[in-house]
Amino acid sequence: MPSVPPGGRQFVVEADGGSRGNPGPAGYGAVVLDPTTGETLAEAAEFIGVATNNVAEYKGLIAGLRAARELDPAATVRVRMDSKLVVEQMSGRWKIKHPDMRPLAAEAARVLPSSQVSYEWIPRERNKHADRLANEAMDAGKRGERWSPSRSTADLSSTADASAARVVGDAAAGAARARAALAGAAVPGASAPAAVPVAAGAASTSVRGKAVEAAPTVGWGTSADLGAPATFVLLRHGETALTPSKRFSGSGGSDPELSAVGRGQAERAAAAFAERGTIEAIVSSPLRRCRETAAAVAARLGLDVHIEEGLRETDFGAWEGLTFAEVRERYPDDLDAWLGSAKAAPTGGGESFATVARRVAAARDRLVAAYPRRTVLAVTHVTPIKTLVRLALGAPPESLFRMELSAASISAVAYYADGNASVRVLNDTGHLR
Repeated sequence: MPSVPPGGRQFVVEADGGSRGNPGPAGYGAVVLDPTTGETLAEAAEFIGVATNNVAEYKGLIAGLRAARELDPAATVRVRMDSKLVVEQMSGRWKIKHPDMRPLAAEAARVLPSSQVSYEWIPRERNKHADRLANEAMDAGKRGERWSPSRSTADLSSTADASAARVVGDAAAGAARARAALAGAAVPGASAPAAVPVAAGAASTSVRGKAVEAAPTVGWGTSADLGAPATFVLLRHGETALTPSKRFSGSGGSDPELSAVGRGQAERAAAAFAERGTIEAIVSSPLRRCRETAAAVAARLGLDVHIEEGLRETDFGAWEGLTFAEVRERYPDDLDAWLGSAKAAPTGGGESFATVARRVAAARDRLVAAYPRRTVLAVTHVTPIKTLVRLALGAPPESLFRMELSAASISAVAYYADGNASVRVLNDTGHLR
């Protein structure tokens, strides 16, 4: 790189990227700010086709750095992102293991000399400008259009060279509008900014004055943007000594460790998540088999494990450690009652499914609030996973007996801002083969 003249300006670059599907239709957004006045100096955004969140975040970083370089190649730049992965990797504290990330990180490092760039992690709620641009990019890509800034923003600048991209509409947003249409309800309209048809990859930068937050449109362009969902990737713990014989193993009996098979399953799950590069946080049941499974993934991803008490397994009372046949033999009436009613509890002070559902729903609500728009790995048990799926589907309690969940299987549920949920995966074991 050519030598950089001294005495450059100071900029803040905020960048973000997202994928609806992860991988799925993806886009990024970046903004260059004056650190003293907060004035928006440049914006960049692009719909990039199908990609993962991490790829989109890296591309947003690259676009932001390039926009800053165009303004002043001697600038000192402070990058602020809500992607812990990108910040830690670009700061040199985390190794870059995923092959898709290495060339992107190298490209970002070449934009400006490392002595001119520093990195800072910020919470997602402080990265709203870049997040909005990324969503605008994906939405425009969904419509087959090129991103352009909203009229209220563009009018503030006489130098608005407006073209970028807005992220593809949520499946949930489309589903919500479809439900309203089927019910005969009126769906409020929202005028979208004028745009021209564009293919994925057609990006540009807008250099202009102070930015104004605009209400974006998504999906079919007819309602407010719900944004990316909070996605729970639900990993059942690996096998214990009790798993092969299908013995009741809850939170009221012993707290078994993973078996050798279970440890191998946990490692294979960890390798799969490391390859996908989509997990942003990890939470776990407090029970040992889940904590051990979560620790295997956390070690690969460089993340901490946070314990969520609400994700523990059902207390099966006197049935702990018994097979179904043994419970049938010893407690036939109690078992029949349990099979017939969600309010019936296992013998000896166990938890009913109704009690577990209240506990799990409360944990769900806490996690959705704590991790908005993020992809969270929740390592837990059969009953909590089935309960989350059942509640997302609005299915009756008896549906719990109609789901199969293998050890170390993966399920996933997405939670949207309008309160709707979407079950995306159930009992996936492909990573174990």
